[in-house]
Amino acid sequence: MRKKWVLQEIPDQQTIEKLTTDIRVPATLATLLAQRGVSSYDQAKDFFRPDLDQLHDPFLMKDMDHAVRRLVLAMHREEKILVYGDYDVDGTCSVALVYYFLREIYDKVDYYIPDRYQEGYGVSERGIQRAVENEVALLITLDCGIRAVKLINKARKQNIDCIVCDHHRPGNELPPAHAILNPKQAGCKYPYKELCGCGVGFKLLQGFCQQTEQSLEPLYRLLDFVAIAIGADIVPITGENRLLAYGGIQEINQRPRPAWQALIQVAGIKPPLTIEKVVFGFAPRINAAGRIGHADAALRLMLEQDEEKAFQYADALHQKNAERRHFDSSITDQALSMIKADQQLKEARSTVLFNQDWHKGVVGIVASRCIEKHYRPTIILTESNGKATGSARSVEGFDVHDAIAACADLLEQFGGHASAAGLTLKVENVSKFRERFEQAVAERITEEQRVPQVPVDMMISLTEVTPKLYNIIRQMAPFGPGNMRPVFVSENLHIANQARLLREQHLKLEVCQNGCAPLNAIGFRMPHLYDLVQKNQPFKMAYSVTENHYNGKTTLQLEIKDLQLMDEQ
Repeated sequence: MRKKWVLQEIPDQQTIEKLTTDIRVPATLATLLAQRGVSSYDQAKDFFRPDLDQLHDPFLMKDMDHAVRRLVLAMHREEKILVYGDYDVDGTCSVALVYYFLREIYDKVDYYIPDRYQEGYGVSERGIQRAVENEVALLITLDCGIRAVKLINKARKQNIDCIVCDHHRPGNELPPAHAILNPKQAGCKYPYKELCGCGVGFKLLQGFCQQTEQSLEPLYRLLDFVAIAIGADIVPITGENRLLAYGGIQEINQRPRPAWQALIQVAGIKPPLTIEKVVFGFAPRINAAGRIGHADAALRLMLEQDEEKAFQYADALHQKNAERRHFDSSITDQALSMIKADQQLKEARSTVLFNQDWHKGVVGIVASRCIEKHYRPTIILTESNGKATGSARSVEGFDVHDAIAACADLLEQFGGHASAAGLTLKVENVSKFRERFEQAVAERITEEQRVPQVPVDMMISLTEVTPKLYNIIRQMAPFGPGNMRPVFVSENLHIANQARLLREQHLKLEVCQNGCAPLNAIGFRMPHLYDLVQKNQPFKMAYSVTENHYNGKTTLQLEIKDLQLMDEQ
């Protein structure tokens, strides 16, 4: 698939020169920092050394005072508290965080995670019934609840107060909860809007600690849960998220709980851990619990203190993830075949596919896989409990939630973000929904959004790629949306030795420029670029600078984002 390289705006020369002088770094690094909003010594210090003292006051969040008072009152009255979360990584990490913290100081607390297949996403009838049967007085929803108007009203009629901790976009009507913590709700002046569900749960606990004058240190020891949720939920790693992620990754590396030690072992991850390693190593296995079975399995792992039991739980999730990958691959092949066989689908600006036999647990992954081949907003649906239900994924810059909302009259329920959403509708409405969604996308999507883009920070020569450059770039972590690992472009490159395909899918080569010493480069899942480098023509390459560890030796390695011949755009 052809990609467009987009060079990021280069800051003014005066800012770059000032940074170069003030923090004594080369102009290349000063430019990278300025592109990320760093323009002074103090800002650079905060950027490279994130400090939890920089966290915002939780009471800036709307309803935080009501939420904290109700939590304190529940403990004072010795009421039963139920911590309720979604079944994905953000949801299970949220439950682990809040349940673990409260359990240490209060014994009348339990947790509940809905079954993906029997109950579906979010607050469920069965969950409310469980709360009623167990005489719960306070229900805390995490990573869900903002659209559960009817069910939270039902809980209220059963004398159950609810604190909603959510980060998804609110609907037109808010649930009748005792308190709603969501930075995206109208009237909330909280300065950072991009917290994940676990982040909102963290702010509730931070507010509780401040109100009750408890030390924040025990809460900070639980930031590993927040970091994993931030990485897995693909929220921006900027502002407060970056502080939380930084602190959480430090916890995982310095004091890994048995769960993380076990996942590191079964996933074959080499410490130290980064957000990227967490996303690709931890998240799929945690998610596999709810995709293939029940998310309780992931929570049991996270809360386990015994190392041997933790390994058993982690190994079971590892096996579930292997099963998930089989479903993922098989269904993706079927989905791509459906597009290939239908001319109208091939020419559409969106993809909506339905198969009643597809595995509900992998439809979101399949949507992402389809976008890799056909770059456009995609919805994959299957049948569950007599309804068509599924997941939507979007392309860069396109608000898929907004397009789905334009079809709301055809839906039973929906919710999510600009980049990902879930939805449920009657099976008989699928065809009509496909037409309406295509129309909504066609009216909103721009030509730029229809072409995958490679954001490029700047052009450099290969001679600038040095261990010193890499060591400073590494300190710019954690990387993620809003603070991506820098991408460079170098031109007039040649391969120094024969290119290879590892496992028939990873492009491996050595590149050189103007006779300089060659550098190793690898393009993961890029077999389509193999023929291009065989043409013996100069090419340009977009890449990030990373390290390769092999046979006890560490060397610099370029991770390829794309390749183009010099005469191409």
